[in-house]
Amino acid sequence: MIQNKKELMNRALNAMTINIGKSGVNDNVIEEIKRQLKANEIVKLKFAKNIARDKDDYIDEIVTKTRAKLVDVRGHVAVIYKKKP
Repeated sequence: MIQNKKELMNRALNAMTINIGKSGVNDNVIEEIKRQLKANEIVKLKFAKNIARDKDDYIDEIVTKTRAKLVDVRGHVAVIYKKKP
């Protein structure tokens, strides 16, 4: 059953937050996001202000590499979701 956006955003309030810093997205960050998605299904990504202009590119890369779905983006924070198999 696919959950609606409101339910996912409520779950995101208590979700693990991964900070994406000035070094951006690398393989280690992708692997950590995959681990957190596998454990919790939902992850918040918080982007540093100095890389915020590139955050859309980073979000696209993360969603593609993790095969997750983008739930929402607000300011410098994105929420992604991947249903457990």
